[in-house]
Amino acid sequence: MPELKTLILFAVTAVAEILGCYLPWLWLREGRSAWLLLPAAVSLAAFAWLLTLHPTAAGRTYAAYGGVYIGVALLWLWAVDGIRPTLWDAIGGSVALAGMAIIMFAPRS
Repeated sequence: MPELKTLILFAVTAVAEILGCYLPWLWLREGRSAWLLLPAAVSLAAFAWLLTLHPTAAGRTYAAYGGVYIGVALLWLWAVDGIRPTLWDAIGGSVALAGMAIIMFAPRS
């Protein structure tokens, strides 16, 4: 179960980061309200805080998180941007997630 908890925590962290970057993108690229910067800042603060909840070393957490971020970003591409990921997107995301699993769940002495 700790593996599932880690994956869920990484996924929530990724959503917080993506949302924190997507809202300013909407303001800058789509001409939306500058008020979107407030929830974006809160989301990015939550992202930083969520990364501190992992019990392993910061560098290992950041390295492994990158793999989950890629997977969540591809889901965002599909769900929010309405663009279905390609086979190559899926393969790349799978490789990234495999790397995350090796980094986070390898036996340690």
